[in-house]
Amino acid sequence: MSLDVTEAQEGSVLVVSPAGRLDSVTAGGFEAQLLKHINEGATKMVLDFGKLDYISSAGLRVVLLAGKKLKAAGGKLALCGLNQQIREVFAISGFISIFAVYPDRASAAGAIA
Repeated sequence: MSLDVTEAQEGSVLVVSPAGRLDSVTAGGFEAQLLKHINEGATKMVLDFGKLDYISSAGLRVVLLAGKKLKAAGGKLALCGLNQQIREVFAISGFISIFAVYPDRASAAGAIA
């Protein structure tokens, strides 16, 4: 299974939407994509997990890394669209308290714009 990623610039916010599985096979490419945007000056990012079916610890590490890099650059990261399974992984790992999580893309982008 693969990971398809779509991106959309909504005002000052970059919305990145992975679809499929974010695991040890796909995490490297996703990490490179996020870091490229951060290194090019993106400071406001929403990760829309509405079409994400699965996230592993490798995927969580990428989210944490992106969050740290954005914070270091004075930026913000928000998450949205977590289905029950993805939300549970974030809750068990403690990540739900680290990141700002919103029910939908519009509220996430609005909160960090």
